[in-house]
Order: sequence, then structure tokens, then C-alpha cells
Amino acid sequence: MEYTVNKLSKISGVSARTLRYYDEIGLLKPAHIASSGYRWYGQDELETLQQILFYRELDFPLDEIKNILHAENFDIEQSFEHHLTELNKKLMRLDTLIKNITKSMSAMKGTITMTNPEKFEGFKQDLIDENEQKYGAEIRTKYGESIVDASNTKLKGLTQSQYDAAERLRTAYEEKLKQAVETDDPTNTLAQEACDLHRQWLCVFYPKYDKEYHKGLGEMYVTDERFKANYEKIANGAAAFFRDAINIYCA
Repeated sequence: MEYTVNKLSKISGVSARTLRYYDEIGLLKPAHIASSGYRWYGQDELETLQQILFYRELDFPLDEIKNILHAENFDIEQSFEHHLTELNKKLMRLDTLIKNITKSMSAMKGTITMTNPEKFEGFKQDLIDENEQKYGAEIRTKYGESIVDASNTKLKGLTQSQYDAAERLRTAYEEKLKQAVETDDPTNTLAQEACDLHRQWLCVFYPKYDKEYHKGLGEMYVTDERFKANYEKIANGAAAFFRDAINIYCA
């Protein structure tokens, strides 16, 4: 069976305008275009659109979805397994947030007492999920499943005051780093103080401090464009400067 843009739009809930845009960017091409100019979609395109909607639900950008779907080794069965895993995570996160809001409302009415860790629970899970989506694959490959899982467990156990203290440490080491970059000397006292604050910050989240891990993160701040962009916002050249300073600190 084949579908026009309008029919596919009604079936999927995706607007005709969006379907045309997906065609323009090469994300979802029609099976063929009639001489009249009408786009016609078949069963394969319908299933591809389903995959696109799954990835969009997981907040993947369109260019990344395009790369995934057009990869030579794309496996639709494996993709469904991935979707199911991620959606279950999302369901658990939403369930936690719903329970959190419900408890908060009851606490405001005075019917229950809500502890600070309970108030903080859903938001910590959001942070874990965000980090997993952005950096999980790289960090798990580089450092192993056990270290990342232990780190996530430690984050879940943080109290609000501990998390706030970590945020103060992050702000402090970033400010020191900004000042240190101006000296153009990673051995400078400011640079080394920034590294020590960074170590303290790491120790809040990671189960056991390790110099090799610390140096590995410094290298990632340079080689991974996402990390690099974060540090370049602090100061031009901050990523490479911080990597060099961390290597000196760990030595």
C-alpha cells in the first residue's frame, strides 16, 4: 500500500509540512514522486518514520537520527530494543518525578513530612539520564561499566547540601581556571589551585579518585568537542590549558 503526504500525515500525526521538510533534508525520502509532483510513501518509509518518531521522543537531533538510520550496519530489531530500554528509563524517571510532585503537594498541605533527599530524588535522576545520553557511551568505553555505574549510584545518594557544595566547587575551579589561562602558565599557582578544586569536585561524584582517571578526563576535555566547547566558554584555549595543568598536577 502507498500513501500520499496527506494520508501519511493522518496516520502518523506528523504534519505534511514536516514530512516535506524531512524529504528536503534527506531524512525521509518518498518511495517515488509521481509526474504530478505528488510524493508517494510505501511500507518501508512508514516504518522508517516510526523509527524517526521514536528517536525524536528520545530528544535525538535530526542530523544524528539521519546518520543512525542511514548507517550501513543499522539493525531495526536492535534499534527497537534500544528504544524500549530508553523509553523504560524515561518512564521510570517520569514516575519518580510524578511521585516527587505528589509528595511535595502533600507536604505543602501538611499531610506528610518530606525529607530533603526525597525532594531532590527526581532531579538527580534527570541529571544522570542527561549525562548518559550525552557522554555515556564514550565514558563507559573508556573507563568501564563498573566505574560509571558506581558514579551514578554515588550521585543518587547525594543530599541537597552535598550537591550544592559540589556546584560551589565547580564554580570555584572554573573561576580559578579563567584567571589562570591569562597567565599562560599551567604550572602557575592559580592553575594548580584550579586542578585541586577540580579534584575535590570529582571526589563528590566518583567512588574513588584516581590520577589516571583525572588525566584521562583532562584529555577528553580537548579531544571531545562537546567537553571542549564547555571549557572554551570559560576562556579561549582553556581546554588545552586545563589538560596541561591537570597533567602537571597529577605528576
